[in-house]
Amino acid sequence: MEMSCRALWSFLSLFLLLSTDVVHALGQKQVIDFTPGNGSYLLATSSSPVKLVLDAADWPGVLRVAHDVAIDFGRVTGLNGSVTATGKSVKTAATIFNVTGISKDWSVGTGKGNGTAAGTIIAGTIGNSSFIDALIKSGKLDVSKIEGKWEAFVTAVVKNPTNGTAEALVIAGSDRRGTIYGLYDISEQIGVSPWYWWADVPSKSHSAIYALKTPKVQKPPTVKYRGFFINDEAPALTGWAVEKFGKTKYGAPWNADFYSHVFELLLRLRANYLWPAMWGGMFGVDDIRNQPLADEYAIVMGSSHTEPMMRSTKEWSNFGKGVWSWPENNASVSEFFVEGAKRGKNYENVVTVGMRGYHDTAMSADVQTEVLEAVVNAQQEILNDVYGDASKVPQMWCLYKEVQDYFEAGMSVPEHVTLLWTEDNWQNIRRLPVGNEVERSGGAGVYYHFDYVGDTRNFKWINTIQLQKTLEQMRLAVDRQADRLWIVNVGDIKPYEIPISHWFDIAYDIDAWDEKSIPKWIEGWATRTFDSEHAKDIASIVDKYSYLANMRKFENVEPSSYSILNYEEADNILAQWEELGEKAQAVYDSLPAAEQGAYFETILHPVLAGGNFIDIQVAGAKNQVYSGQGRNSANKWLQHVLDGMKKDHKLTKQYHELFNGKWNHMMDQTHLGYQGYWQQPMRQTTPFLRWVQTDERSLAGDLGVAIEGSNATVPGDDIWHDNGGGSLTFQPMSPYSPARWIDIFSVGIQPFDWKISAEPFVKLSKTSGTLSPEDDDVRVYVDIDWTKAPAGTGLKTVLNITSSTNYGTQFSAPSVNIPLNNTVLPSSFTSGFVEGSALLSIEAEHYTRLTPAGDLSYQVLPGLGRTLSSLKLNSNTVSGLSSTTAPLLEYDFYTFTKPSAAKPLNLTLILSPTLNIDPKKPLAYVAQIDDLPEQRRQYVIDQKQPEFPVGWKFAIVKNAWENTTTWKGVEPGKHTLKIWLVEPNVVLQKLVLDLGGVRESHNGPPESYRVGS
Repeated sequence: MEMSCRALWSFLSLFLLLSTDVVHALGQKQVIDFTPGNGSYLLATSSSPVKLVLDAADWPGVLRVAHDVAIDFGRVTGLNGSVTATGKSVKTAATIFNVTGISKDWSVGTGKGNGTAAGTIIAGTIGNSSFIDALIKSGKLDVSKIEGKWEAFVTAVVKNPTNGTAEALVIAGSDRRGTIYGLYDISEQIGVSPWYWWADVPSKSHSAIYALKTPKVQKPPTVKYRGFFINDEAPALTGWAVEKFGKTKYGAPWNADFYSHVFELLLRLRANYLWPAMWGGMFGVDDIRNQPLADEYAIVMGSSHTEPMMRSTKEWSNFGKGVWSWPENNASVSEFFVEGAKRGKNYENVVTVGMRGYHDTAMSADVQTEVLEAVVNAQQEILNDVYGDASKVPQMWCLYKEVQDYFEAGMSVPEHVTLLWTEDNWQNIRRLPVGNEVERSGGAGVYYHFDYVGDTRNFKWINTIQLQKTLEQMRLAVDRQADRLWIVNVGDIKPYEIPISHWFDIAYDIDAWDEKSIPKWIEGWATRTFDSEHAKDIASIVDKYSYLANMRKFENVEPSSYSILNYEEADNILAQWEELGEKAQAVYDSLPAAEQGAYFETILHPVLAGGNFIDIQVAGAKNQVYSGQGRNSANKWLQHVLDGMKKDHKLTKQYHELFNGKWNHMMDQTHLGYQGYWQQPMRQTTPFLRWVQTDERSLAGDLGVAIEGSNATVPGDDIWHDNGGGSLTFQPMSPYSPARWIDIFSVGIQPFDWKISAEPFVKLSKTSGTLSPEDDDVRVYVDIDWTKAPAGTGLKTVLNITSSTNYGTQFSAPSVNIPLNNTVLPSSFTSGFVEGSALLSIEAEHYTRLTPAGDLSYQVLPGLGRTLSSLKLNSNTVSGLSSTTAPLLEYDFYTFTKPSAAKPLNLTLILSPTLNIDPKKPLAYVAQIDDLPEQRRQYVIDQKQPEFPVGWKFAIVKNAWENTTTWKGVEPGKHTLKIWLVEPNVVLQKLVLDLGGVRESHNGPPESYRVGS
């Protein structure tokens, strides 16, 4: 029943979101319109401004946002609103005034107009606004559903709210951020993007703005503390910020002028929490305005997993005494902690407790639980002394990397401390609360990464985040009650506009979004950011981009990553990038000029730069393989790589020159040239390349022939085929296998005519041609007309290939052998997959039958994964299932190949690289073919930190676990594969049955022939 209600709520939320053209506040109930109707209330026109009325005694952050909203109305109508703050201020806003230049009476210049306000907005915080409190007391405003709640608000049009005001739109917040979010909700809905400054998104123009008279009650957010971590910020963000904001006396650019933009972005995105830049920064020291500014804005400050007690790492190197070691120097370290607690006492913070080694390293080589417990106990004493009661101070212990081992070893921290669980830095959550851990008063949260520096490679250039994966993992976190605090590492902020927006939308109200909602969320984002005319196209571009970019993160892509020999994998992936680039460019060309800059930053640059990166690597692969084959074309691919390097630079330069250089340095991050090392290359370099001497003829003549699946070339000798052999052999072909290909190419210095001779039932895309030394290679596709081919299996046909020039002094005309199996599928097999060339490949969602187990079933996660989609259990809270208690997936299939002892049937499941969220119930599945004994596989084998599970590096690089079971006795004929997923974090993408025909590739073979689909 709980899941059904959740699904219904998600459907209704999506319906409300998408049933109107006014899609400016994603996932939020509409309160604004631009045409009159149903008695709507006029707020502003292009000649009459809106008037905002607040109590000067309200929170400074509320008054500042009202100032923003007044200007936002001007961005939309051309006429700023006015702000009137009545009464006397009782809370300081001195830092806001100092940093922003806002007038101390909060007034806003409205510009030209008729001088008469069109409408009024009254905004305030319950208990801090005399206007709101009076409306509540008079019964004109009902706040019963939000009073006393965290960050909630109500919006309603109220008649006669004050003397002399006939009607007003009233926004009342349960606390200061509730009011702030209510105000920014109006800004977003009138057409001002949260990214108006950070991504240069132009505001929508309207001549009139109306408030709908339907009240809105905004419940508290799903996650209490929602923030991001500015990290790994050099070279890009640092170079940009130094140019824009200069350096403090400690050499960092992270001053209050910089953070004012960060704080505003967070609040517009309905976030409330920040870990500040740490590599070269000291938030509390670089600029003494930073901390008070954060508090006046209403931002909750924290510090990273490696920076306890509100002190920055760099502060120890500047001000600490002695070594950073509790056993060796606890007196100095304790003093350092005391100063941090005192400095943050008057502000809203979440204090990081615990202690790691200096600058993101382990505290010790082994787990010293008693040492870390002593640290936490000392920190509690400090907080008791400074605050009076440590249990009232929000605190967080981040179980990052080796720290989780301390917890698993039995270390305890006070109940009021939030346990911040982490992922593996690659978007796979490592652990979530189990058993009585969910009863902790401090609750639990998750530390996540959109950006990372470390093993196996950094990923910090451009966005590689698949939104489907984020939603799937964070839905799991919420269902497992890790909803107190979410923090995501966003590196430089800028390349991650889309995943950051999505992150905060689901953190704010995850129930508004279900597993099928990603395309609609992107469409809503595109409508808000650009326009409804292009929204569907933009949504498909963004969705496809995240799928391709997440397949294998750019920094891990090398020439060998995607196969150029098997399944045309590299060419097919590159073709998708090229098609995506054309589509993205077409949208850019059709957008109004005012929107093109934002579109380039958020969509076109990553699409073109990402596609070009893949093009460079595929071209590098072709150069490496083709030069080994002696192809003249290898040199073209070398030049193609060099051209790609220039294109990469051109795109970077174009980005840096946008808006008169506003974002100069933001794309400084190197990304080409990792070549086996985890750390960023110091300079952009090509893949390893080879040049072929094309002024001299091959010893085998002018003609070269290569086939799918092999590095070998004929005529001539190489290590890939028999010495002196003049023929190559295809993988066997059958009516259920795809067409094969051969390449015809020049290895000489003179033109030649080529010709292929074949039996009549062999279909060739080309049979003859002429090649000059400088011509492109020719790919010939080979297929069979099975209605004309001889019946039976174990047959062979031959392609004879000739050249008009000779084959050197010792070689002869080459040939290609094609093994044939003219198999016949019985008419009784009406549904399922059919073997083609000793393999079957099946997408997980294409099951033949699904048998639920009570309320338990499987849900399809569209778009998640490397190929099509994924399947997982429809409940995130069940665990410890078996084949008798889990729902059943059945896949019918038909085979023709008889397994042998040397080549048994191997079943490989391709699964998302998720991890054991419960160490006592590791991820597992159960497989069975027909009535053979079931095989249960635990495929994630944990190891002691700092090591991740066995095979983890392979899994996160390829973005999948690949787990294989071996089956004997599977004779040719019809069979049924049965699969049970027995833990909720098991995410199945694809199944491959190998009878000896599977070739090396990144994503596995394309899906096999399917009957009855």
